[in-house]
Amino acid sequence: MLTKIREKSQGTLAWVILMLICIPFALWGINNYLDTGGEAPVASVGDKDFYQRDVNKAYEQFSQNLQEMGIDEQSLKRQALQKLIKDEVLLQYVHAEGLVATDNEARDFIKSLPYFQIDGKFSDKQYKSLLSSQRISSEEFVGRIKNALTMEQFQHSIVDSSFATQYDVESFFKIQNQQRDVDYVTVGLQSSTDKPTAEEVLAYYQQHQDNYRLPEQVSVEYVELLLADIANKVVVTDEKLKTFYDDQKAQYTTPERRKISHILFLVNDKVTEKVALEKALKAKQELANKDFSELAAEVSEDKLTAKKGGDLGLFNLGSMEKAFEETASSLKLGEVSKPVKSAFGYHLIKVTELVPGTIKSFDSVKDEVTKAYQKTQAENSFYEAGEKLTSMSYENPDNLQTVADALGLVVKKSALFTKEKGDGVASDEKIRNVAFSEEILQGNNSTPIEQGVESLVVLRLLEHKPATKQDLSEVKQVIAEVLTKEKAQQLTVEKAKQIQLRLEAGETIQAVALASKLEIQSVKGLVRSKNKLPEQLSDAIFKAAKPVAGKPSIFVAPLSSGEQVVVSLSRVTPGIMSEDDKKQLELAKKNIANAFGQTEFNQVLNSLQAEADIEVNIKPQAQ
Repeated sequence: MLTKIREKSQGTLAWVILMLICIPFALWGINNYLDTGGEAPVASVGDKDFYQRDVNKAYEQFSQNLQEMGIDEQSLKRQALQKLIKDEVLLQYVHAEGLVATDNEARDFIKSLPYFQIDGKFSDKQYKSLLSSQRISSEEFVGRIKNALTMEQFQHSIVDSSFATQYDVESFFKIQNQQRDVDYVTVGLQSSTDKPTAEEVLAYYQQHQDNYRLPEQVSVEYVELLLADIANKVVVTDEKLKTFYDDQKAQYTTPERRKISHILFLVNDKVTEKVALEKALKAKQELANKDFSELAAEVSEDKLTAKKGGDLGLFNLGSMEKAFEETASSLKLGEVSKPVKSAFGYHLIKVTELVPGTIKSFDSVKDEVTKAYQKTQAENSFYEAGEKLTSMSYENPDNLQTVADALGLVVKKSALFTKEKGDGVASDEKIRNVAFSEEILQGNNSTPIEQGVESLVVLRLLEHKPATKQDLSEVKQVIAEVLTKEKAQQLTVEKAKQIQLRLEAGETIQAVALASKLEIQSVKGLVRSKNKLPEQLSDAIFKAAKPVAGKPSIFVAPLSSGEQVVVSLSRVTPGIMSEDDKKQLELAKKNIANAFGQTEFNQVLNSLQAEADIEVNIKPQAQ
């Protein structure tokens, strides 16, 4: 529960960063940097205008995150527009207040973005290439970074200043750990012997025609720019491969495995260096007749490792002082060092396990080296080709053959697919979303779609089949089954209602269950976070009103299976903080405070929006 609170409190900021920075290559494509050509804005915030294409681009990203929740397309577009407006309101406010982010903050953030990293490290070449492919100057991009970081700072100034009192935390746990006693019976889905008449089938068909439509379909032609294809064309020679192998030898090296143990004699305020050294020399002599681990257990003053015979585990360079590391690195297997001085005192060191490092020979990894070399050499060409793909597919919006000929690509074709499902290239949800976008349906080439970091795809509409109504003859059997199921569901609801009325009239659940041949389930001390009941039933139980004047609360909870559960809630016991809760008290305060802070931030944002000069000219069109 506390984790969910934390996750929800961070959602708004995550979306702001996503919209303003992390997806400039998906959200703000090349179209946003061209003349609007007199197009009327969809909305305005002060002097900032938003056009239909801004909404479409925002929608494409918005839908990827929320479509799985079953929200319809038009609603998603409205939400995308509202998000653009809210973010612009916040941005204009922080600018008006004189809030800024520093160059250093922007630089550090840019270096952390995976878009600009190769093998986990920032690449200036990658950075410049990606910005160039989107026609964005470094100055402009850094400005966006600063805007988003400034907005983040403002949000944190509100969220981080919020706090939760002890009363707030106790109230939370009273609800969270509340216990409820219930008895319930489950009414199984009833069976119906009545077959739907032809008139009923026809009437249902006429009332629900939208349910019996073949979905909209499209097929596309596309070109695919693959890093692997460019890499395969890179010419290699043994000389070049050997040079690359030598430069990357660490990639083909298994490091030495060295395990060590030690016996420590401390130097401190009570023990001088001379005394500690004498102890170490004496212990060294004793090793002639005694096992190292046995002696370590007896005399080592590192009490933690002494219990394990002085075992320090695997030796890693950089974790100890220089003198200690040099000695540990030079010892042979089983050899014990002379006393070695460190800041702690004097050590006797022994190597207990030694597996020499190995280097794979060039010949044994030649194929692997070849692929790595070709890929490295091809990366720059891939980014340059990506720039060309972006510009030419935009400059020639009515065909793909021009860009295919220029880049040596093949124009491929897909089979028909729907927005929910497709094969081949259309198996990717990102491809399907773009294929059904306004840009494609109007007959234009798409902007390049990234599939991972090694593939770019440009789509063009090949065929579009609008959704079509199915004839009654094709679906009458399906409708008959639906009507039969609905009748069964109705009978189930009616039976559950009858049981509820009898319980509310004062009959005991035992008597009603016996008469209805149903089994009673009883749960005492049911809590929200730890129960195995179906989610719909658990939610209904904890939303139900408390018993009044000793009379149980009676209610019906429908299950997704179609079953109906009649529940008798007899007792509600306020929750208390458990010992585990008390251990997480500070975390609870922090997360509850964070949730309060996020609510306060949302209220501030709503207030700013109410005061801002906002004009929405038209509703965003559904694609």
